Amino acid sequence: MPTWSVYMVRCGDGSLYTGIAIDVEKRIALHNDGKGAKYTRARLPVLLVWSVMMKTATDARKAEVDLKRLTKSEKEELIVNA
Repeated sequence: MPTWSVYMVRCGDGSLYTGIAIDVEKRIALHNDGKGAKYTRARLPVLLVWSVMMKTATDARKAEVDLKRLTKSEKEELIVNA
């Protein structure tokens, strides 16, 4: 059974993007190749700044939604305190 992760990347413009993946390193490479999310394609390069492993895809999706509801300053605090 694959392990899912929730991750945040810092985009070239300083913004943060949150996503989920089974293989985070592969997903980051896809983002940087311009084959990731539309949001990141326009803000390359991206750098992984935070990730956490989850037990299931459902858990990862729920955590992603929760993270996306945070303000940027709350996300920055999460990154610093990781």
